[in-house]
Amino acid sequence: MKSIKFHITFALLAVTLLTSCHAPKKVPYLVDAENIPVEILSQQPASKDPVITIGDLLNIEVTGSNITAVTPFNKGRVIDTEGRISSVSKQLSNVSDAGLEVSTDYYLVDANGNIEFPIVGQIHVLGLTKTELAQKIVNEIYPKYLTEKPGVDIRLMNFRVTVAGAVKNPGVYSSKNERMTFLEALSRAGDMDIKGERETVLLYRTNPDGTREVHRVNLHDRDFLLSPYMNLQQNDYIYVVPNSSMRKSAWQLDPAVSASLTIFGSVTSIASLVIGILNLTKD
Repeated sequence: MKSIKFHITFALLAVTLLTSCHAPKKVPYLVDAENIPVEILSQQPASKDPVITIGDLLNIEVTGSNITAVTPFNKGRVIDTEGRISSVSKQLSNVSDAGLEVSTDYYLVDANGNIEFPIVGQIHVLGLTKTELAQKIVNEIYPKYLTEKPGVDIRLMNFRVTVAGAVKNPGVYSSKNERMTFLEALSRAGDMDIKGERETVLLYRTNPDGTREVHRVNLHDRDFLLSPYMNLQQNDYIYVVPNSSMRKSAWQLDPAVSASLTIFGSVTSIASLVIGILNLTKD
C-alpha cells in the first residue's frame, strides 16, 4: 500500500515539474555592478542638457526688474489698454479680443529648426542646448529692445520616451525635469517581463540632425552603467525583445480549438496516470 502511495506521489510530482515554466538564468540586471571601482564610476560625465530638435515644444520665459518691458517677449502674457499685465488661458490662445495681444504659451520647433519669437521673428534653434538658446535670445533682445540684460529660462515640455515589447506596462513616459535613465524608463513601464531578452534590448534614437541610430543594450552586463546610452534623450524608443518562449506563445489558436485541446490533454494525462497506477497495483 505504501508503495502505491509513493508511486502516485512521484507521478503527480513529475507531471507538475513537466508542466511548470522554467525561469531564465540571466534575469538580474547589472550583475556584479558593485565591483566596479569607485574611481571609474566617478569619471563618468554628468547628464547633459538635451539638444533641441525638430518637433520640440519649448516654454521660454524672459524675466527682468522691469516687468512691463519684458512682457512683450513672453507668450501667454498680455498688456491690456490700461497697462495691466495678465496671463491668457490656453482656451483663448488663438482668439483676438479688443485691447489684447494674444499668443500661445509654447514654441514649436518647425521642420526647419526655427521658432517664431515675439518682436524678433524667426530664431534658428535646432541643435542648440537650452543654455545656448537662452544666450542667443539675450543677444537678440538686449540692448536692442531692453535697457537692462534680461534673464531667460527655457523648459523642454515634451521630454518623453516610449517603452514597448516585453514589459508589463508599455507606453509613452514623460519627464518634467528633462532627465530619464534607461533603468528609470523600464521601471515606469512596470519592469521587464520575465520572458524579455535582457541581453538584446533595442534602443532607437533620432538625432537633432535627423540621422537615426539603433543600439543593442545588454542589461545583464554591469558595464552598461558606464554606457553613453544609460541617459536617454527625448523621443528615444526602447523595445524589449521577447525571448523564443514568448514568441512561440504569441501564436494563438481559435479559442474553441484551444479549449478542446486543453480538455483532451487533461483527459489524456489523467488516463495515463490512472493506467500507471493500475499497473502498479497489479505488481
